[in-house]
This record gives sequence, C-alpha cells and structure tokens, in this order.
Amino acid sequence: MSDDIWFDFLKRVYFFKDLEDEDVGLVAKACTEEDHSPGDILFVEGSKADRFYIVIEGRVEVWKNFYDPKPDLLAVHGPGHFFGEMALIDELPRSATVVAKDKTRVLYLYRDDFRRLIKERSSIALSVMTAISFMLRSSNELYVEDLRKRNQDLEKAYGELEKAQAERLRNERLSTLGKFSSLILHDLRNPLSILKGQIQLMGIYAEEPERLRGHIKASLSEVERLERLANEFLDYSRGEIRLDMAIAKPSALLEKTRERVAARLERNKVEALIEVDWDEPIIVDGERLLRALQNVADNACKAMASRGGELTMRAFREGPSLIFEIADTGEGMTDEVLARVFDPFYSASGQGGSGLGMLIVKNIMEAHGGSVRLASESDKGTHVYLALPIRA
Repeated sequence: MSDDIWFDFLKRVYFFKDLEDEDVGLVAKACTEEDHSPGDILFVEGSKADRFYIVIEGRVEVWKNFYDPKPDLLAVHGPGHFFGEMALIDELPRSATVVAKDKTRVLYLYRDDFRRLIKERSSIALSVMTAISFMLRSSNELYVEDLRKRNQDLEKAYGELEKAQAERLRNERLSTLGKFSSLILHDLRNPLSILKGQIQLMGIYAEEPERLRGHIKASLSEVERLERLANEFLDYSRGEIRLDMAIAKPSALLEKTRERVAARLERNKVEALIEVDWDEPIIVDGERLLRALQNVADNACKAMASRGGELTMRAFREGPSLIFEIADTGEGMTDEVLARVFDPFYSASGQGGSGLGMLIVKNIMEAHGGSVRLASESDKGTHVYLALPIRA
C-alpha cells in the first residue's frame, strides 16, 4: 500500500482526524505495513513497548493473562481501530497480549519516529493527546457504567442469595424440629413407660415397704433420666451454655458420676474404678461438668452392655490442665464413628439417647475453656480425655 493510500486511510482514523493534511502525510511516511496470519501474536504481555498499531484489514484480539488456563478477552479491534497507543507516551512494558483473529494487515509507528514528529510538529502532539484524553474519558465512563451494572447484578444476586439462604435455613429449622420431635417422643416414651409401670407396682405393693422402696428408687432414676434429656435438649436449643462457677474437688465429681451411673453399671455388669492423682479444689460449673462426665460414662457403659467390663475414671494434672480420663474396655469405635462422634443427633450405640450427648460434652468443655479428646480402637475400648484449665 502506498503512502498516498495510507494518507486516505489515516485521515479516517480517529487518532488523526483533527490533523492538517500535511501532518497526516508526515505520519503516513513514518508508518510501516505488516501482515499477520490468524493466530499470530503481535506482542505479548510484559514485552517491550516500542510501537503503536492501526488495523487496516482483519481483526485482532486483546488478551489479559493469555497463557493462563482462563485468560480474559479485553477487546476485539477491527479496521480503523488502533492499539498499543500508550507506547507513544511511556516506556512501560505491554499490559496485554494481542493476537491476530483473522488474516490481518496493520500499520505501525515506532515511538522514536513519533517523538521526532511531535518535536517538529506540535499540532501532531496536541491531536494525539486530545485523542488519548478522549479515549481515557470514554474508557473511564465505560468502566464506571460496567461497575454500576456489576453492582446492580451483585445486588440482585445477593438478594436472591439471601432469599435462598432464608429458605434453606427455614427448611433446616423444620428438619431440625422434625428430628427434635422424633427424638423427644422416642426418648421420653421409654422412661415414661417405666415410670408408669413403677407407679402401678407401688400401688400393688403399697403395704410392703421393702419392695416399695425399690420401686421408688427406680422411679427416681427414671425422673433423673428425664431431667438429663430435658437439659440436653435445652442446651442444644439455646446454642450456648451459661456457666455457674463454684469450687469443686475432682474426687467428689468422680464419686458423684459413679453414683449417677450406678444403675447402668449394675445392669451392664460393669465395674467402676476411680483413681485420683490430683485433688486440689477447682473452679468450675459443677453440675455442668458432672453432666459431661456422666454423658461420657453412660456412653462407656453402653459400649460394654453386651459383655460387661471395667470403667476407669481418673483425675490427674498435666501442665496447666486438669485431665479427667474415662476409659472403658468396651467394643471401641471405628474411624467413621470417631469422625462423627460430635455430630448432633448422631448415635452409633443403638441403645437410645438424644444423639446430643457428646456434642453437649464438647460444648460444656469449651465453655470452660477446655477441650475433649478421644482415642479408641475396635474391640479394645475407648479413652476420653476432658481437659480443663486450672484456675487459681
């Protein structure tokens, strides 16, 4: 293509539309033509920027992060469009990669030639600066408009997400309520049935004090069981545990734990041993901690229900912590059960219960600033360690 044809072409390019014919002619003489096949890379992001391009025929694509797995297509330029114009102004590396989309012809102008021209013709510099200023303003307006649209889309999406989240939470609450209802009915039915039977027996043996005392003791045991279930459901539904701190001794807590599970120990033929290696007074919520110890001891008894065994409850100091260890010689737990032991409503014993026992234990220990750790092996038993910080 001759300089004269380039002249006519450049007159139609926005970059040079305000230039005098003589100035356009000087620019045309400084330009060089270049042909590219589809897929040719004109320049890559990060490379040296030394020239400015104008598309004569075909199309080019402008890519960000072209060699990444998911590059971003920024623009497509056709005939009369220009790109790489910042190379005329600064000497920074290319900010994008340009690839020929079709069979493409371009004109390019070296920065050094452009700088020579603007030294000779200030009108060229003014025209180019005006064009670039307009481009930057237009680009900024497009960016702001795009940002506004994105914000509107985000607000819409956020509203839909909030609606979906509210619906999901509602469904979860209904599901939890259903589980609660099922568990409450199931777990209350057994002790209520036993209580009913015991009261009926009291009426039959009202004149036999010895038998009556036995039925009263059994009834009180079931009442305590109902109280524990009610407390577990309340703690879970509240989502937090409020502690009532007081002074207690480890030995007394373990003795009370043994008393509370005495009926289950006898029923399952389990021998309970207590070992206290450290018995200094501690500041805890005694009733809550007793519930945690009792839940763990109950689980240990369930694990030994089929064959009896030995329950060992220890208290010892380990650094700044008091450790309550409850060990059984029961059936142990698989890795799958261990992984889910703190999940709400999960129970692997098959012997009833709310499925909240170990979750309540964990919550009680964490409310005290402590922790729970388990070690278990199938057919060899389980060790549960409740760690409490020792407060002066």
